[in-house]
Amino acid sequence: MEEILRLFSEPSRTSLASIIGERWTSLQEIRVRLSRPIELIFDSRNEWANGLILTKEDGIYLLNQISQFSLYRLEDELREGFITIEGGHRIGLSGKVNTVKGSVKAIKDISSFNIRIAKEKQGSAEGIIPFLYEKDYLNTLIIGPPQTGKTTMLRDLVRLVSSGWGQAAGRKAAVIDERSEIGGSVDGIPQHDLGPRTDIMDACPKADGMMMMIRSMSPEVLLVDEIGSEKDVQALMEAIYAGVKVICSIHGDYLHELKKRPSLLPLFDSNAFQRYVVLEKKVAPGAVKWILNGNGERIERKQRCRQNEVDRSDSAALRNYVGRF
Repeated sequence: MEEILRLFSEPSRTSLASIIGERWTSLQEIRVRLSRPIELIFDSRNEWANGLILTKEDGIYLLNQISQFSLYRLEDELREGFITIEGGHRIGLSGKVNTVKGSVKAIKDISSFNIRIAKEKQGSAEGIIPFLYEKDYLNTLIIGPPQTGKTTMLRDLVRLVSSGWGQAAGRKAAVIDERSEIGGSVDGIPQHDLGPRTDIMDACPKADGMMMMIRSMSPEVLLVDEIGSEKDVQALMEAIYAGVKVICSIHGDYLHELKKRPSLLPLFDSNAFQRYVVLEKKVAPGAVKWILNGNGERIERKQRCRQNEVDRSDSAALRNYVGRF
């Protein structure tokens, strides 16, 4: 986790490494609030580093490392309230906001940093992918509140779609990685394993990137994280009408709540999705609560004897793998 530790000045860097020790794999967030102890969020608990309190000068050092000494270069990201660094780690920021004509121009006097640790967990999607495939991939929406592992699962789905698995040969996959979280790209090259047949559009607005990929790279499957705007929905509809299969994620708790969002109505009115994967917040991210068909009904059929197979239901048909990834 050198890309994380380098953000901190000495001796904070050494102290932080000592406190975390061998627990990097279970670390979800490092929350830095100036003049207060650092908070560490692990899979099973949170801890306070009571002896590790960063000053305003430490915060300036942290921000300079994040921005590589060029805040102007990151003006768009600062307006959004987060920055993605090498490795796909996403850093949320809060502080005083500058506005111009009622719109956010930038965040300055930053007092809080939320460093979200990107994790590559190969195999996390192996249990669900048989449910997303019937002779071809089914248009799929992954639903879950924050910190339920949507991006981690989507990243592994990219790898499987591109590489092939079981009965399915590898397909041409296109990833629109607006926040550089799926691939963790550096200079446009993914640092995570996205499979051999994946093309990625990094740091590009989702709606624009989807249309660019369809026109230029002829994907068979399009994968995109955290949809939500009307432009995203319009681009997804264009992709589906063009015969491209889509797998995407969205923030939410329940399917019936998403159906009330005006921006998403065209997707639901046209029955765009044949599968919904609903995640829930457990000790470890990636716990599947339900897999639903296009009508919102829980899938009850059994996929036989596959390692890491999803098996989730009140019935015996989908129960065995509750919360296992």
